[in-house]
Amino acid sequence: MPRRRRRSRVSALEGGREEEAPPEAAAVPSAPLTSQQQTEAAAERILLRGIFEIRRGSCDVVLSERALRWRPILPERPAGDSKYDWLCKEEFIELKDIFSVKLKRRCSVKQQRSGTLLGITLFICLKKQQNKLKNSTLDLINLSEDHCDIWFRQFKKILAVMEYEGHALSLLKECELQGFDGVVCVGGDGSASEVAHALLLRAQKNAGMETDRILTPVRAQLPLGLIPAGSTNVLAHSLHGVPHVVTATLHIIMGHVQLVDVCTFSTTGKLLRFGFSAMFGFGGRTLALAEKYRWMSPNQRRDFAVVKALAKLKREQRSPKSDCNDQWQMIQGQFLNVSIMAIPCLCSVAPRGLAPTTRLNNGSMALIIARNTSRSEFIKHLKRYASVKNQFNFPFVETYTVEEVKVHPRNNTSGYNPEEEDETASENGFPWNVDGDLMEVSSEVHIRLHPRLISLYGGSMEEVNDSKVTCNCF
Repeated sequence: MPRRRRRSRVSALEGGREEEAPPEAAAVPSAPLTSQQQTEAAAERILLRGIFEIRRGSCDVVLSERALRWRPILPERPAGDSKYDWLCKEEFIELKDIFSVKLKRRCSVKQQRSGTLLGITLFICLKKQQNKLKNSTLDLINLSEDHCDIWFRQFKKILAVMEYEGHALSLLKECELQGFDGVVCVGGDGSASEVAHALLLRAQKNAGMETDRILTPVRAQLPLGLIPAGSTNVLAHSLHGVPHVVTATLHIIMGHVQLVDVCTFSTTGKLLRFGFSAMFGFGGRTLALAEKYRWMSPNQRRDFAVVKALAKLKREQRSPKSDCNDQWQMIQGQFLNVSIMAIPCLCSVAPRGLAPTTRLNNGSMALIIARNTSRSEFIKHLKRYASVKNQFNFPFVETYTVEEVKVHPRNNTSGYNPEEEDETASENGFPWNVDGDLMEVSSEVHIRLHPRLISLYGGSMEEVNDSKVTCNCF
């Protein structure tokens, strides 16, 4: 009985489907080893050895200190068969060309975060032509959880990549920082905010301060560099004016540093985290929805969450208190969204920023409140962020310049009601969007600004010319 031709396991970096790859796309740069290379390969210390399916066949795979090598496993043939010799040639990738690794899983709609293990995916930087580079992937297919876990951990150790939420925090708590000039984070807003939080916590610990209750935090010891590699990159965009990898890298190389304001988020006197911006209400519920659909691509997940949150637009019973000119001002009512921004929060959907009048280190925060209104009017307000028109020119939108804000529920419930069909409801409390991370709090949240608390690699930013702003994201 003839066997069906198996599909290629090599998939494009930007594609989610496994599809048949043409030979030139599936190929990873490899060459027959010279005698000198064979000698060097034999001298390298072997870290791991195992069997994986690569492309369409089983291979003997060897991971050494400098390279990943594999050779197809084929039945014995008579010596001198040129075709057989070509099929048996050893291929390799140098570890310096691998920039990331992840477990490859097949996830269904209901599984969302977990799924059937397929193997390991390596993300590789390849030379395309002359001086051009391109990214590609190599799949190491093996259905054994234990086998893949051993290899995955070894790759992570080699690459020193953040493995999980909170990994940067644990690393910077233990790492000796005396011999370093700075810290660089390659990632999105979540990773950048986590590293900034970890650096500031480390500074408080070194200063002998109690990290649970911090009234006057000390400045972080090392500057932080941000290279944008996420889906939104709000922090890097606000810092450099553009989410441009080369610009961010050159600021780090040149040592351009500027001080940036940071907020502390606390409840009942206990520090929750450091951060740069926060949204409660529509912004928090949108993020909570997006987190439930992690199996989608970032852009699809964001758009889907926005549409679904708009369809179930919900008013929040909150009472923000703002400290304006050393006097507390109580603001009560039903709100669709509350935003507190210590930075401009530039992004693709808001080229001029979610808080255009705020600067990186002007010693104040923008408090933006959207009161209860119709869905159509609220959508008009959201669309204004992508245009040159004033997004705050609505009767239901209020803006304040503050240094402290307290936001507390009108009642003492957590906001969780089992009878309500609300995907964002949680027993842990109300959803907050803090720098793109989900934070759930059931009690009052106290946000306080601390001027020039952290140093970030970046230069002075030019003002965006409104006539050049063109965005059709909405």
